[in-house]
Amino acid sequence: MTESCNNIENQSFDDIRPYDDGQFKEKIAQLVEEPGFEHAVRWVMPDVDYPEFVRNLLTVETQNDFQLKVMAPFLELLVSKTTHGLSMDGEENFKPGTAHVLITNHRDIVLDASFLNLCFIRNQQPTTQVAIGNNLLIYDWITDLVKLNRSFIVKRDTRVREALDAARHLSAYIHQTVARDHESVWIAQREGRAKDSSDHTQESVLKMLALGGGDDVRASLMELDILPVSISYEYDPNDYLKVREFLLKRRDPEYKKTQRDDLFSMETGLLQQKGHVHFHVGRGINRALSAVPEASKAEDLRLTCELIDREIHSGYRIYPCNYIAFDELQGSTLHAAYYTDDDVRTFNEYIAGQLAKVEEENITPQEEIFMRNMMLTMYANPLKNQKAATTVQS
Repeated sequence: MTESCNNIENQSFDDIRPYDDGQFKEKIAQLVEEPGFEHAVRWVMPDVDYPEFVRNLLTVETQNDFQLKVMAPFLELLVSKTTHGLSMDGEENFKPGTAHVLITNHRDIVLDASFLNLCFIRNQQPTTQVAIGNNLLIYDWITDLVKLNRSFIVKRDTRVREALDAARHLSAYIHQTVARDHESVWIAQREGRAKDSSDHTQESVLKMLALGGGDDVRASLMELDILPVSISYEYDPNDYLKVREFLLKRRDPEYKKTQRDDLFSMETGLLQQKGHVHFHVGRGINRALSAVPEASKAEDLRLTCELIDREIHSGYRIYPCNYIAFDELQGSTLHAAYYTDDDVRTFNEYIAGQLAKVEEENITPQEEIFMRNMMLTMYANPLKNQKAATTVQS
């Protein structure tokens, strides 16, 4: 660990770290002059008095004030307009004065970490720094905005030969932030969202996290005190966009999304209805890791993935729509006690409405069945995975 700390001390992280308070006033003054930023603010808040908004923004002097005075009210507005409530439990696992890497499943490009930090703000707990891929930083002003809001950058556009150096650099920053600066960070368990809502930790994420703490993979990961967190959205506003992607890939296995598709997904996730949204802070994995006999690097990575996945799957909040989707796919009424006839009618109307938004030409009856089954699978998988996880634990 000493060698790791020395390597970290010799690095500059200016290219990826959030702006510090010494840079804040200058960067916020530049941001409000950006036409793209003004357009985004007016689009999200059509009734805003933008000159007054700017005057208030220019009075903010620190990252903490920015989160409390600007981001928290904005996110509370989104909660009131686009959800049926935001909640969190398991806070006792997030120990005061202890820094963690919080690893969550990934549902929404923008809101997963934002809503989690709002829950911490509500509970008067420190917020986390947030990992964000540079593929989403389409304009310079977006980079400035996220770095003002305590985000650090994950470089995903590097050449193959540069990728390992970028991963080491990122990992060193995360280790410094958690182990030396005692600040928690958030990172998704995988690059990109699980299109079918079957959430599993990518080993590559853990390999990256381990790089910054020396050659002992298990010790390096334990230094980060990983805390799995489960995110449960009752409804996914992007479900029909994911179904469309499944359809297009079925038609053409080489189909790739465009940057415009990603932007529209961000817009849809921000502004459309999500139903209830719940976070469950799970138990840290260090105790379970330390109880296992010494193993190879590959085995330690596999075991860590399993521990994180089991904790996330166990912590899902299951809604009536999840039970309904599972039962329909199974052709059973196994979970009929968890939903009513009205719940079934409401969910079927919702599914029909979302599928009607898939505007592709010449959709065949077989493709309609395929799309409906994929939609049901998205809503059934959290329950399916929770059943598997709780069976293993018992």
